[in-house]
Amino acid sequence: MGDVLVVAEHRQGEIRDVTWEMLNLASQIAPDAGGQIVSVVLGSGIDDIAGSVAGASDKVLCVDDPLLENFNGEKYQKALPALIDEHKPLIVMIPQTAEGVDYAPALAVEKGLPYLTELVGLKIDGGKPVAERQYYQGKVNAEFSFKDADTYLFTIREAAFEAIEPAKQGSVEKVDSPLKEDIDYRKFLEYVEAEVGDVDITQSEKLLALGRGIKEEKNVPDMEELAKYLGADMCGSRAAVDAGWLPHDRQVGTSGKVVKPKLYLALGISGAFQHLAGIKGAKTVVAVNKDPNAPIFAEADYAIVDDLFKVVPKLVEKLKEEKGA
Repeated sequence: MGDVLVVAEHRQGEIRDVTWEMLNLASQIAPDAGGQIVSVVLGSGIDDIAGSVAGASDKVLCVDDPLLENFNGEKYQKALPALIDEHKPLIVMIPQTAEGVDYAPALAVEKGLPYLTELVGLKIDGGKPVAERQYYQGKVNAEFSFKDADTYLFTIREAAFEAIEPAKQGSVEKVDSPLKEDIDYRKFLEYVEAEVGDVDITQSEKLLALGRGIKEEKNVPDMEELAKYLGADMCGSRAAVDAGWLPHDRQVGTSGKVVKPKLYLALGISGAFQHLAGIKGAKTVVAVNKDPNAPIFAEADYAIVDDLFKVVPKLVEKLKEEKGA
């Protein structure tokens, strides 16, 4: 058995939330793995980032190299094998993000490591990992065991775990960069920030989400009234966005945005796994749906099995009374 090595992801000087989520998972399995939490931070001018990550790690391996100033999957693939060979971790965690999936498969092949993607669960049993991922739109969770190996490589689904609060004072170790020359066949050109509309739903404390169940666009104003009295921003499933009821920057899910509000009120959303993956970080989920078997009820803290067109007017009426409107 051995350490749990977490490849931290950061962008534009900010640590991505998925890094803290992976570190939380690492904190859960490291005792059973018989090792420490070792994070890897690759980049240039990353002392502050490495120091922050040390707050949830036993050790941080900091590879500070001008060649790593901007993300390049080819460079990560060339830099990580040397670290894996030297530290021989039991588990390597990489985020299941656009960056992570750019280099994780090739790294697994190059090192000949047992590899599984998009994990939503992981534990150590008998000194070996048992991993969990989902199938059939989140209706089935499957567990995987693996052949004997010194090291296993996994990618971790975003928002599948709570973000950890830094509570350690891990050490930061400067590591010489394994890169000896630049890569000329693949270069970073520029960073283009995705457009954010009038509301950034990733920062909203309350969200009212619309699904196919609201039936047609003429019903949207009634939902907007509820959102107004609730003090919530509007968002929706892919079906609601594809129907033109909401702009694309309000879509929640794997093909939209991952949100972490204190309250998520879902109206007429069945709950495909792509959508559920986007709300894993929500503190309280309230779902309204006529179908008692809707998958979203498995994630809901409060479930209302009823016609939303009966429920919404009642909620608006009650909120008006409370606000004296």
